[in-house]
Amino acid sequence: MARSSSDIVVVGAGIVGCAVAHELARRGASVQVVEQRAIGMGATHASAGILAPYIEAGTDETLLDLTVRSLGLFDNFIARVVAESGVPVPYHRTGTLQVALNDEEMLELRHAAARLEAEHVAASVLDAQAARTAEPHLSDAVVGALVVSTHGFTAAGDLTRALAAAACRHGARLIEASAVGRIVPKNGDLIVDTDRGAFIGGAVVLAAGSWSGQIEIVGVPARVPVRPVRGQLLRLAWRGSAVRRVTWRGRCYLVPWDDGTLLVGATVEDVGFEECTTVAGVRDLLEAACELVPQAWKAGFAGAYDGLRPKSADELPVIGASRVVPNLMYATGHYRNGILLAPLTAELVADAMLDGRMDPALAAISPQRFGDL
Repeated sequence: MARSSSDIVVVGAGIVGCAVAHELARRGASVQVVEQRAIGMGATHASAGILAPYIEAGTDETLLDLTVRSLGLFDNFIARVVAESGVPVPYHRTGTLQVALNDEEMLELRHAAARLEAEHVAASVLDAQAARTAEPHLSDAVVGALVVSTHGFTAAGDLTRALAAAACRHGARLIEASAVGRIVPKNGDLIVDTDRGAFIGGAVVLAAGSWSGQIEIVGVPARVPVRPVRGQLLRLAWRGSAVRRVTWRGRCYLVPWDDGTLLVGATVEDVGFEECTTVAGVRDLLEAACELVPQAWKAGFAGAYDGLRPKSADELPVIGASRVVPNLMYATGHYRNGILLAPLTAELVADAMLDGRMDPALAAISPQRFGDL
């Protein structure tokens, strides 16, 4: 394959890579996206698309600030991508229902509600009867629940494909089935060597998810500390009235998709780069789902999925320019928040690369916290 050049080469076509490529291209950059498999077939393929910062961030203030800020971008983000791509993207802000099955869990929900109230976040604590009114499918064992109304979900695969299509309409070029082996600085540019040829960019965005640390960057002594954590999910063919919103407890979450199926996720497994679904994973998720909504035992089994989520050493994303190779930008390590953080990541990267604007948020998530990357 002949070498081809562009302003920026994006390595990785998951949700983050496609969001970055779209944002760069719509601002006028010449962009090529290089992906070792098909678009969105890494961790994005096995994502539930939950948009719930007050669940995912826990008590980490940095992650909470990032996820809340990104959630605030989503309405305009979805509307713009759908308009530019012509691809419909399911998107719902119907809230989340966190369920308690005992008094200890109920006390935790009350504490969570108090924290949210202090942050002026709309949330409601429900007793057992009110919880089952809010979600009639809940088990009789439920003692209460917490509703966070600002939360929602989107279809991660549809969104990623829409971002790719919108990026292409702005002139971006997508190259699939090309595995990147190394990135080589040369004469001020960066050469991205793949098993199907080389691509030259004035700059490169490394957004390869769990594989980001597997790519050699010539002249950079260390690899970005991102490792894979497998997550398995199930899709159930639901029968009867749908679950009304994202419903969850510690062992699992349930997401009612527009096609009438119910997504159940997700395991957290430190198994390296082993990509497969397992009997144990399916069993554990089914048991956890049925503990919340017993009717799940009657559902049809529509499939199981797995993906490798990119977890950094401190569980925060790695976004920012390399100290050693300034025209190399990292956008990886999003772990379980790739969908939620996609619009903010795209903005941060495009602002820095095209306008030279360094958002203050980058200080906490810069690759420099891990040394000379």
